[in-house]
Amino acid sequence: MSQVRGRFAPSPTGRMHLGNIRSALLGWLQARAAHGRFLLRIEDLDRARCKPQYVDDLLRDMEWLGLDWDEQPVFQSQRDGLYRDAQARLEQAGRVYPCFCTRAEIARAASAPHGLSDEGPRYPGTCAHLTREQISERARTRAPAYRFRARPGEVRFVDGLQGPYSQDVDAVVGDFVVRRNDGVASYQLAVVVDDAATDITHVLRGDDLLSSTPRQLQLYTSLDLRAPEFLHVPLVLGEDGKRLAKREGAFALAELRERGVPPERVLGLLASWSGWGDGGPMTLTELVHSFRADRLPCAPVVAGEAALREALGLG
Repeated sequence: MSQVRGRFAPSPTGRMHLGNIRSALLGWLQARAAHGRFLLRIEDLDRARCKPQYVDDLLRDMEWLGLDWDEQPVFQSQRDGLYRDAQARLEQAGRVYPCFCTRAEIARAASAPHGLSDEGPRYPGTCAHLTREQISERARTRAPAYRFRARPGEVRFVDGLQGPYSQDVDAVVGDFVVRRNDGVASYQLAVVVDDAATDITHVLRGDDLLSSTPRQLQLYTSLDLRAPEFLHVPLVLGEDGKRLAKREGAFALAELRERGVPPERVLGLLASWSGWGDGGPMTLTELVHSFRADRLPCAPVVAGEAALREALGLG
């Protein structure tokens, strides 16, 4: 059996929150409980929103909690050559084509019965069969994005927590973007290339990305790459139903660290959200010994502000 290799892949677009660090902790525990390796990847392709100070913050946050990593962190902004190589392979196989559609044009072309995904309305295939002459003409006035030709039919896999999952990518999403029209590789392509290049065997991430997995599995197949095992954990929500990870204020890890909250209190809170412990302080050693991925809760965690303050000793 190959060694377990997990990873945490944050985007440095703001200070890490309790929802973010819970995913980091669970991924770290999954790797360490199996005596495996844990890697860190910085997903900084969005140059406008990603800031160096947020990278510094998240590294300090992880070190503060004791979440170490085994190899040098990987920065996606430094890996575009790998993404272009993968795109070239897909183009040679006839799986990728240029698309000149704007979002507004796609929205107008999409009819109500079509699927709706995290990429918006299903892409109706407007540019899927352009001639070379049409491509050349349109490229004079507009830079293209590049889309992957989605294969019809159900893509099935078994998630480590959610169980069997399937999606017809062609019916729900349509042909999806692998490189944006600003020249930046899409999340779907970059994550597949990076996980394969770093030999990741287990991906633990939030269940907001569950529906992305069938697209990624199609890319793994087309690039002849081995797909990892997936485990998608429910998100941490506030009382208003919004993702806790999007909130600012006292529940940013850097803020808790600066206010002198002991890391063991944060670990104990995260553990209680994940199915073990009573919310009292815990150490990483205790958590590693008690970690069982198959016992993680399948329901979202709802965290009220008053309860969070009490659990963290913030009054």
